[in-house]
Amino acid sequence: MKSNPICWTIVSVLVTIIENLGMAYCFYYLARPFMKQKKSALYAGVIYFFSMMLVRCVLHRDSFEMYAFCVLLAYLALCWIDRRSYEQKVFLAMTFFLLRWFASAMAEVIYDNLYSFAENTDFMQKHLDLWLALYIVVCLVYLVFEFLFIGVSVWCILKAYVYKYADMAKGELLMLLMPLFAGVSGYIVIHCYRRFYIIESGENRVIYDVLALLYYGVTIMILVVVVVLYQSIKAKQEEGLQNELLAAQVDSIKQHIEQVENLYQNIHSIRHDMTNHIMTLERLYEKNELEEAKRYSTELKMVLAKAAGTIKSGNPVTDVILQEKKQVAEQRHMNFYSDFHYPAETTINAFDVSVILNNALQNAIENAGGCETPYISISSYRRKNAYMIEIKNSFKGTVQWDVESGLPLTSKCKTDKQTHGYGLKNIRRVAAKYFGEIDIAVANGEFCLSILLMNTNEDAPFI
Repeated sequence: MKSNPICWTIVSVLVTIIENLGMAYCFYYLARPFMKQKKSALYAGVIYFFSMMLVRCVLHRDSFEMYAFCVLLAYLALCWIDRRSYEQKVFLAMTFFLLRWFASAMAEVIYDNLYSFAENTDFMQKHLDLWLALYIVVCLVYLVFEFLFIGVSVWCILKAYVYKYADMAKGELLMLLMPLFAGVSGYIVIHCYRRFYIIESGENRVIYDVLALLYYGVTIMILVVVVVLYQSIKAKQEEGLQNELLAAQVDSIKQHIEQVENLYQNIHSIRHDMTNHIMTLERLYEKNELEEAKRYSTELKMVLAKAAGTIKSGNPVTDVILQEKKQVAEQRHMNFYSDFHYPAETTINAFDVSVILNNALQNAIENAGGCETPYISISSYRRKNAYMIEIKNSFKGTVQWDVESGLPLTSKCKTDKQTHGYGLKNIRRVAAKYFGEIDIAVANGEFCLSILLMNTNEDAPFI
């Protein structure tokens, strides 16, 4: 026991450095999957490490409050770089704070009992020169169990937490914090009781240590279970969203069917009457009533043109959609301009393009009103493998953005039979299918939606 005190101090400092370094990495490992910018988790871990070193090695403070302050600094670092989902970051910081204390407390129980057992052996009483070696071995055991406990706990939390980029509501945060608050409160009670009533009195504390270990383990299990339940709620919400997206797709298909049926009925009606029209023209020519025949043929051409549509995009499906949307826009006294051309001889599917056109033009029609000269404009062009669609409409007002998705928030109220607010998500999903993206710009009273699709067929001709 009469070893050089400097050696004991060096070992103690090294243990503190290793412990804080390992805990900083655990904080980084816990926060990293939730961050869009991974450097925010790295910076938070670094700040936690240096703040803990300052507290323990310079200020020589080892209190609950100082540890909480260091976690707070790490939380602020997360928020400073990755400025979103602040509620989720609160949960991460509180979770790490609880796991860090529980892991240390569980390792401390093993450390105390192992050290107490070893120091009371006859071997150690006879070999005073081995006390430093004993201290080193027990510290290593302490670090191994501490990192094992917190590592397994963090791994379980990350495994259970599936929707890491989903927003967390304040009510959800409160639900997740309840077991954390209960765990911290229980820790304070057990820690104080163990230190002041068991260790100081020298009573047999094995049964109390076992109960403490069980409490810490059960609390961590409860936290994991709560996270699993929370993620099951998120899964149901995601399933509901997918069902609504599917309903929107079904609505698009129904619109296609109705539009094609209307076109077919018009063509069938004209075809049915075509014989009569030809016979009428023949009689007019036989009677030499040329002016009347000319007038009749002009009216017939107008009817045929109206049935066939004035828009020729290069694909019958997109022709029907554009013609239908043009009629709806004109009924609402909106100017409709189309310079859209279907990307022929590419791998881009007509149905996917129809999903984009239906959703984008419907949004444009709903938002173009309220201006002096409302208008809608659609155009498209190709540059090698890139195919771009631009839909512009007059716009009056302001746009609120969803921080998570980067899309405008819908201004409509959703009922059970409506799927408002999912049009742009549908468009983005189609764009992602073709390794593309969407871009939205709002300026000078105009809303512009740009959709980029990439043609993956290398044999397609370049334009």
